[in-house]
Amino acid sequence: MAINNIRLPYGLRDIKVATLDGAGVKGTLVDLPNAQTLEFQEETETQTLRGDDTDVAKRVTVSGVSWTLEAGGIQFQAMVVIAGGTYATTGTTPNVKNTWIRMGTDAYPDFYLSGLAMSESGGSHATIIHRAKAEQISGSHTDGEFWVSHAEGTGFATLTAADVGKVWTMQADETALSAAP
Repeated sequence: MAINNIRLPYGLRDIKVATLDGAGVKGTLVDLPNAQTLEFQEETETQTLRGDDTDVAKRVTVSGVSWTLEAGGIQFQAMVVIAGGTYATTGTTPNVKNTWIRMGTDAYPDFYLSGLAMSESGGSHATIIHRAKAEQISGSHTDGEFWVSHAEGTGFATLTAADVGKVWTMQADETALSAAP
């Protein structure tokens, strides 16, 4: 069966994040369970040429991407990838304690972000932000409701030699992927 060029992505099946080292090389993918939302909007730079008292031409280029994600619950290891800080497990059963600690000196790190949806036109559809940086994370304890982790930020062009300049990618796979790439 040939891949359908008209994509009909439906829902959100998976979100994965990975650390990026100083050279922009992707680390191990970490699952952000109970994925609910992955949104993005391109950011652009515009320059208009004016002459003879009118607009003559306009140049629009991609400068980055704004993104938002939400996932039910909280997964400390994934949040460390997104927001930084330290994660530790201490104690022994039945007194194990997991902690995620953020310090006032912690900086938000660059990370890789990908989301996966199944496509009603066949296969799967992935959205990848190659170099994301969170600008805010949040969640709330609310009576009668589950915690929903929320993060938002910006994506920038990559620095790695193999992918230099990539901001985002949409990927359509004829055979459906089982996890975000």
